[in-house]
Amino acid sequence: MGTTDTAAIELTTGFLRDLANHRVDEALTVVGDDILYENVGFPAVRGKKRFRRAMLGLNSGPVRFDAEILSILAEDGLVLNERIDVLAIGPLRMRFWVCGRFEVRDGKIVVWRDYFDVFDCTKAFLRGIVGLVVPSVVKPIRSITDTDTDIAALPGAR
Repeated sequence: MGTTDTAAIELTTGFLRDLANHRVDEALTVVGDDILYENVGFPAVRGKKRFRRAMLGLNSGPVRFDAEILSILAEDGLVLNERIDVLAIGPLRMRFWVCGRFEVRDGKIVVWRDYFDVFDCTKAFLRGIVGLVVPSVVKPIRSITDTDTDIAALPGAR
C-alpha cells in the first residue's frame, strides 16, 4: 500500500471518528462539495449542504453513531472498510454489520456508500429492544473513538 493509500485510510477513519465524536463540522472539512452519500437501498444524498443535514440528524440530540472498524483496504483513492456500526436513539442501541466504500479525490471524500443487510438491521433493532431490559444482549464494540485503536494494525491496512 502506497503513501496515498495510507493517507486515504487515515482521512476516512478520521472522518468516521469525528462523526462518532459528534464533530460534524470537523468531519465536513474532508468532504467534497458534491459528495454522494448513499445507504444502498435508500435514497441517496448529494451535495455538502444536504449531507450536513443528514449527518446532524444522525449525530445530535438523543441520536448517536459509533463504529468499530474490523478491516480496511485502500488503493488509488478507494477505501473499503468492514465495520460494526452502532446507532443509538436514547437508550436504544442497534449494532449491525456494514461495508463502507469511500472514494477520495484531491484529499476529499467525494463518495460514501454503505452496504448492509436490512434483515440484520431488523435483528439489531429487536436485540436493541430486548437490550433495554437485558443490556448484555447488545454487545459493546471497540469504538473508533478509543484513542488506543490502531488502524494500521487492522487486517488489510498493511
